[in-house]
Amino acid sequence: MTFQIRLSTPADTKSILDIYAPYILNTTTSFEYEVPSLDSFQKRIDKYSIDSPWLVCCFEDQVVGFAYACEHRSRQAYQYNRELSVYVNERFHGKKIGKALYHTLIEISKLQGYQNFLAGITQPNEPSVKFHKGFGFNLVGTYHNVGFKFGKYVDVSWWELNLDNQEPGEIIPYLELASKDMDRCISEGLALIKQ
Repeated sequence: MTFQIRLSTPADTKSILDIYAPYILNTTTSFEYEVPSLDSFQKRIDKYSIDSPWLVCCFEDQVVGFAYACEHRSRQAYQYNRELSVYVNERFHGKKIGKALYHTLIEISKLQGYQNFLAGITQPNEPSVKFHKGFGFNLVGTYHNVGFKFGKYVDVSWWELNLDNQEPGEIIPYLELASKDMDRCISEGLALIKQ
């Protein structure tokens, strides 16, 4: 089996949206009600990709998962935080693709200089809780009844992964990272699929 992790391109947008759409239509994992248009979704990818990589995992040239990081809040003092998300084609669950993507995304973000990683998990969702605990995330707290979807209120728990709390430096654009460093992060991620 041949897997690849790389930066997304505009040619991937439909495949990415095809993976994301069932999460919108069938779950409370996403709080969106309607699947966005291809054009608006591409604009979203473009916006998030200014500061952080939008990664895809491919199996034999088919996009089977994606992960991205975005700002948690817009005030300047929050600039060293990234909120993370990962989605995998349901036919490829259990193959460690999400783990590989998350690892790669976190390692690249560390190289950029980000210090804290955040994740919101709709509840109940024990697989996602276990997944984040495996990366060392800790529970911060829960927003109760913060979302309303499919005729019911939904809680969201918030998780954090804090680094060393040293005084942060300048954030390095990911496209300016050395290619050998990017390649190392990707290789480490791919190695998790093969374990």
